[in-house]
Parts: sequence; structure tokens; C-alpha cells
Amino acid sequence: MNTPLAGHVAFVSGAGTGIGYAVCRSLADAGALVALNDIDPDAARDAAARLNEGRVADAVRAYPGDIADVEWVRATIDEVGARLGGPHICVANAGITRFGSFLDDEPTGFDRLMAVNLRGTYFTAQAAARAMIAQKIAGRIILMASVTGIRVVGGLGTYGISKAGIMAMARALAVELGPRGITVNAVAPGATVTERTLSETPHYERDWGALMPAGRANQGSDIAAAVRFLASPEAAQITGQTLVVDGGWSLSGRMPEGY
Repeated sequence: MNTPLAGHVAFVSGAGTGIGYAVCRSLADAGALVALNDIDPDAARDAAARLNEGRVADAVRAYPGDIADVEWVRATIDEVGARLGGPHICVANAGITRFGSFLDDEPTGFDRLMAVNLRGTYFTAQAAARAMIAQKIAGRIILMASVTGIRVVGGLGTYGISKAGIMAMARALAVELGPRGITVNAVAPGATVTERTLSETPHYERDWGALMPAGRANQGSDIAAAVRFLASPEAAQITGQTLVVDGGWSLSGRMPEGY
């Protein structure tokens, strides 16, 4: 097996299911030790156990916790460094989706979304960068944006605002951390088949796949492949960028009927 990330440690947030889980699988397949975070302790432990099947024991370790809790994030990144080394790779994937109208929005829901999506991403990246600098690691930080930060999707205005902020964050952090040898990039997924999207829309894969020039909806592995590339040595000269993975959907922005 090709293991270009052997000897590297990756911290991945929001990874009990969905895209984050696929990212952990891809990085572990490439030889990295993975610290898998999820807010749900059972989901984190179950995901780590499933990913460790057939691997060296504890190649993936669970770190349950709320990414919006900055003190927890800082302490956990420190713990990962003390136990495993690194991290050499940080994937700030944790995020929440919230549907609603701008005119009906209330501070409680808005603040929680921003606390996870923007503040959580920002301080996860900061904690990882501090650890990388302290250990003189030429690290990789990958943030999770969305095509909703590029094209407006009805009902997802607040979510899209947070994801557009993440793309701006990647640019700003890339400039500051570049002299330290750390790259910062974002991945912007389009419609992706996950446990959550299928539970919300049973025909999600069919409906969105029909609108993508590539002819199918994203799978988690499509997003994971982009993350794995940006985490690799081959991406050393790529920083401050947002890699859109949407099968070409954002070229037209067509929506499923009745969405």
C-alpha cells in the first residue's frame, strides 16, 4: 500500500460520520495516525473502532468534544501533540447546517452556527498552527467551506455566509502562516451523499446527480481525495486557495425541482 503520510499525525474535526469520516479513512489509508473528533462521544468512538478494523491498533483515536469550546480545542490539540506528535495535518471539518429565512432569523441559532462554523474553524486552525510552529513542522491546514459560499442557495443564507468566511479565512491565514512553512487551503464541497443528506432527502443522490455536469452527486470519498491531495507533499506550493469539488454544479447553480 502507498503510504505517503506515514509518520504524520492528522487531527480531523466533526468526523464521526459523513465527509469527516471519509477524510479520516483516506488519511489513515495514506499512513497517517488520525485523531478523530466528534461532538457525539459514541459516534467518535464507533467511527474510530470501525476505521481501525484491519489496521495497526489505534491508528485512529477518538477525541470527543465540542469544537466551539476553544479551551477544549486548545487542550486537545496539545494532548494530541504530547501523545502522538504533531499534528502535521489539521482538517477543520466540523460544521453545522441550518435552514431558514434571513427575516425570521434569531440570535440564538445564528450565534451557534457561527460558533461552530467560523469560530470553531478559526481556533482549531490556530491551535494546530501554534503546535506546528512550536515543533517546526511544515504543516497543512485544510478548512471545510462549501459551494453555498460561492453561489446563493435558498434557505441556506446564514450557512453560506459562514462558509464564505471560511474561504476568506484560508486566504488570510495562508499569508500569515506561509513564512512559517504552513499551507492553508479550503475545500468547498457541492451536494454530497452522506447519512445526514439521505435522511433529509431520500432521493438526494438522484436529484442532485441529475444537475451536475459530471453526472453524479459527490460521495464522501470525492471530498476526502481533495483533502488528501492538499495534505500531501505534492501540494507544497498551493496555499490560500479554495478547491471546489461539486461535479461542476456551481457553473450553473441549477436546483432540484421543489427544493
